[in-house]
Amino acid sequence: MIAVPLAGMVWGIFWIPLRALDNAGISGVWAVVLFYVVPAVLLSPVLFLRRREIAKAGWSIHFSGMLAGLALVLYAGALVFTDVVRALLFFYLTPLWSTFLARIFLGEKITGIRWATIGLASLGLLLILKIDTGFSASLSLGDWMGLASGVVWAFAAVCIKSDAQGDGIDVTLSYFYWGSLAALALTVLPFDGARLMPDWNTLLIVLPWFVPIALCLVIPTSFAVIWGATVLSPGLLGILFMTEISAGTVTAAIWANEPFGLRELAGVILITSAGLVEPISTLRRSTR
Repeated sequence: MIAVPLAGMVWGIFWIPLRALDNAGISGVWAVVLFYVVPAVLLSPVLFLRRREIAKAGWSIHFSGMLAGLALVLYAGALVFTDVVRALLFFYLTPLWSTFLARIFLGEKITGIRWATIGLASLGLLLILKIDTGFSASLSLGDWMGLASGVVWAFAAVCIKSDAQGDGIDVTLSYFYWGSLAALALTVLPFDGARLMPDWNTLLIVLPWFVPIALCLVIPTSFAVIWGATVLSPGLLGILFMTEISAGTVTAAIWANEPFGLRELAGVILITSAGLVEPISTLRRSTR
C-alpha cells in the first residue's frame, strides 16, 4: 500500500524524460519502445539467473506479463495518439473494471470503503480533467487504446493476484520482455512516423542519460507495481496507482507551466484522500 502509490507518483513525472526524448529526436512509438527495450536488456542477467524459477512457474507468469505489458504499451500509445487528458480518463477507469473482475473471478467482496475510495478517486479525476467543460463523444484511435489499456490492465491485475506461483521479480521480467514485443509491434502498424527508426547517432546521445533513468526509476517502480499486484486487491491496486494523476498535474504545473488552480488542487486532494482511506482502515484493523 506504500510502494504502489509511491511508484504511481514517480510514473507521474515520466512525461519529463518523454519530452526529453522528443526533443532529442525520438518521439512517438519509438519513445515507448525505448522505455521497454532498454530495461529488458538491462534485466537480461537477472533473467538468466532466474531461468529455472521462471521455467518452473510455467506459462501463467508469461500470460500475466503479456497482459500487463500489452496494457501499459497501449496506455503509452494512447498518450501518443490522443490528448493526455483523454488517455488518463479512459485508462483510469481501471479501478472499476478491476473491482468488478475481482468480484467475478476472485470472489472478493466490494465493501463500502471500496465504493467510497472509487467515488473519491473518480470525482478527483473528473475535476482535474475538467469533464464539465465538455468532452467529445467521438473516439479516436488513441481513445480506443486508452480504454482498451484500462480493461486489459484490469485482467492483468486479476491474473497476477490469482496466480499462486507468481513471483514479483519473475512477473516483472516477463512484463518487460512481452512489453518490448508489444511496443515493437506498434512500429509496424500504419501510424504516422511509426516506421521511422531513430538513427544510431541519436541513440548514442540519448542512452547515457536514459540508462540511469531506466535503472533508477523505470525498473524499480515497475517492480513495485507488479509486486503490489501479487498481494493487493486488483481494485485497490488501481486506486492507489492514481497518484500518477496528482504527481503529473503538480509537476506539469511547476515545470511545464500548465494550469494549476483550485480545481486541480481539489482533484489532487480527493485522489490523495482516496489512496489513504483503505490503507488507514486496514492499519486500524490490524492494530486492533
